[in-house]
Amino acid sequence: MKKFQFTLQKLKDFREQELDRQKNALALLQADLKHIEDARELLIEKVAEQSEQLERVCRLGSTASDISMRKRYIVTLQQEIHVKEQLAEEKKHEIEKQLEVVVEATKEVRTLEKLEEKQLEEYNAAAGKENEQFIEEFVSGSTVRAAISAAEQ
Repeated sequence: MKKFQFTLQKLKDFREQELDRQKNALALLQADLKHIEDARELLIEKVAEQSEQLERVCRLGSTASDISMRKRYIVTLQQEIHVKEQLAEEKKHEIEKQLEVVVEATKEVRTLEKLEEKQLEEYNAAAGKENEQFIEEFVSGSTVRAAISAAEQ
């Protein structure tokens, strides 16, 4: 009997490659989200630092223009934080969509793997029957040869 070969192997290979591509795309999106969140955290820390400095400057006394400039800088940082939060939300939505694509690709690969397992079981069953038939023919042939040998003597 010839060696087992899955009939849809090329399709399975293609689906596995596609799954890998989709997983890589998901990983890139997650890395982007982490980068955005890290940048947001840095901005939050900067706002806290600038607020402390503003409070110190106000206590010690400073010009109105200096205080106004510091407040505007803090407002600008807060606006940047808001932009980062919006970007993070957009990235999370992209990740959700990509996760759905990965799940679907995984299902497709699993379906093909189950089909391959079923075909392998059928192949093994057919191989077992072929072996039984061979043994049966061998045993019956041995019996016939033994009977012929006994008859000749």
